[in-house]
Amino acid sequence: MDFKNKIIFITGASSGIGEACAKLFAAQGARLILCARRDKRLQLLASKLPTKTFVMQLDVRDQKQVQQKIELLPAEWSQISILVNNAGLARGLSKLHEGDLEDWQEMIDTNIKGLLYVSRAVVPGMIERNSGHIVNIGSIAGHEVYPAGNVYCATKHAVAALTKGLRMDLTGTALRVSTVDPGMVETEFSLVRFHGDNQQAKKVYQGMQPLTAEDIADAVFYCVSRPAHVQIADIILMPTAQRSATLVSRDI
Repeated sequence: MDFKNKIIFITGASSGIGEACAKLFAAQGARLILCARRDKRLQLLASKLPTKTFVMQLDVRDQKQVQQKIELLPAEWSQISILVNNAGLARGLSKLHEGDLEDWQEMIDTNIKGLLYVSRAVVPGMIERNSGHIVNIGSIAGHEVYPAGNVYCATKHAVAALTKGLRMDLTGTALRVSTVDPGMVETEFSLVRFHGDNQQAKKVYQGMQPLTAEDIADAVFYCVSRPAHVQIADIILMPTAQRSATLVSRDI
């Protein structure tokens, strides 16, 4: 697939996996719509990319904002070829009966509702053009539930179900739907999960080599670069040291 001048829409693009996807697609000559809440970081990223970018400060949890901003895209940016639903997060690591309700709401609103709102706004245009690819960033947590991961795991199980449901709903079209489900990736993920506690976040990856954001971007690129008759439904990737959601070899 020739990505030159194709329009790629990436949520959560200000860091981590979203940023890595932006850099990879920029190197292929694609045009990028970069979305996230942190506008300054988006602007900085866009200034360093060797391609045309459209920066959109966007909170995927806000349905009205999502719909309005996507509807108001300039005509030259409206024909989105690839949607990467990357925005997502984990908050806390508590037993369900001890969980923080605000953490629950943020995960549900971002990981599930945000994906739904963006997809609802973007996919109809793809259907109209009978062309497009949706890649949802899931998690190993969408395949396995681990202790104290209750609500986060539930949101990623929902991502898996929504991906399968969308794929079925697009039967009869040329659109493709994929999910990329990583294990342990060293990004801001754990720092966010532990509300900025850097020491606790570092312990997550101590004594092992985690995946990088670039590893996940490679998997996304693999999905979307297959011939038109090939649909990669799901990729699960983990570090070599990780054998399940909770079984990890550590040299400590």
